[in-house]
Amino acid sequence: MFDKLEAVEARFLEIEHKLGDPELANRPDEFRRLSKEHASLLEVVAEYRHYRKTKSEIQSNKELLIEGDPEFTAMAKEELKILEPELDSSAKRLQVLLLPQDPNDLKNVFLEVRAGAGGEEAALFAGELYRLYQKYSERQGWRTEVMSVSQAEKGGLKEVILMIEGTKVYSRLKFEAGVHRVQRVPETEAQGRVHTSTVTVAVLPEAEEIDVQINPADLRIDVFRSSGAGGQSVNTTDSAVRITHLPSGVVVACQDERSQLKNKEKAMKILRSRILEAEQEKAAKEHADSRRAMVGTGDRSERIRTYNFPQGRLTDHRIGFTIHQLPDVMEGHIQELLDALQTHYQAEALKQAGYAGT
Repeated sequence: MFDKLEAVEARFLEIEHKLGDPELANRPDEFRRLSKEHASLLEVVAEYRHYRKTKSEIQSNKELLIEGDPEFTAMAKEELKILEPELDSSAKRLQVLLLPQDPNDLKNVFLEVRAGAGGEEAALFAGELYRLYQKYSERQGWRTEVMSVSQAEKGGLKEVILMIEGTKVYSRLKFEAGVHRVQRVPETEAQGRVHTSTVTVAVLPEAEEIDVQINPADLRIDVFRSSGAGGQSVNTTDSAVRITHLPSGVVVACQDERSQLKNKEKAMKILRSRILEAEQEKAAKEHADSRRAMVGTGDRSERIRTYNFPQGRLTDHRIGFTIHQLPDVMEGHIQELLDALQTHYQAEALKQAGYAGT
């Protein structure tokens, strides 16, 4: 492990040196790539330096014990009670940090929420899930932007695509992908029977132009008049844009901006991310063994969670984790759940990597 850590720190220092080169400003793609790599290595290098510092302090205190001075011996013993457990904890954190990283972890995401089975009730819950993720993002200090939204006739949402920008957004939200099931009594239910509805969530890492190369000749771009909510002037021009990627059949439509150009820019961002997702899913199927180590597959058809309102609880079926404060969860308090998922995944990955004691 420590040979690997030395190599990581050497690479980190090499990147720092390159980033200090004034000429790099003339190569923005390389600058962006190096900056991302630097950010991805920062945490492990900081932890490794902390480990070395702690180990050095332990050695110094053990030397004081050997010298035998009563006053310094007592101080050294107290210091060692703190330092030795911290060294063990630091070593465990380093094991986790050295696990193979998902290349998308540092990326922003497109979070897509769609009403599934259950009609009006599914649309209402889709709106509530969208609000949940909005509130959680606000607490994290992330920036959000609605890329596309389709309102349901009697309230709620048929579909919404939310772009979330910030630090390690994909890393935190990637396990949200799948089918979310809600059980509750609808307001329109006269006999108080519990109904079950579903909402589908997809989490797509933002794809940059360097991640996905799209040939303009492979695109069919249609413009049309916007419909639905958005103000009277939205509907007076052909500002809505629909882009079809002919080789894959992926279709994206945006109509929320009054500018055709802005709608096209939004649609292209979503299109790139959907194509990247399709490419990564294909690659994942070719590496099925490593995929089994993950918490769930992220497949949109997989039922991952149940929100039971009569009993006030949420259960994540992948890890058997239950929270009994459902009202708080619906206000965006999902950190405990996300931490549990992350911890479970890391533990499984450590077993796969063959680390002892995991």
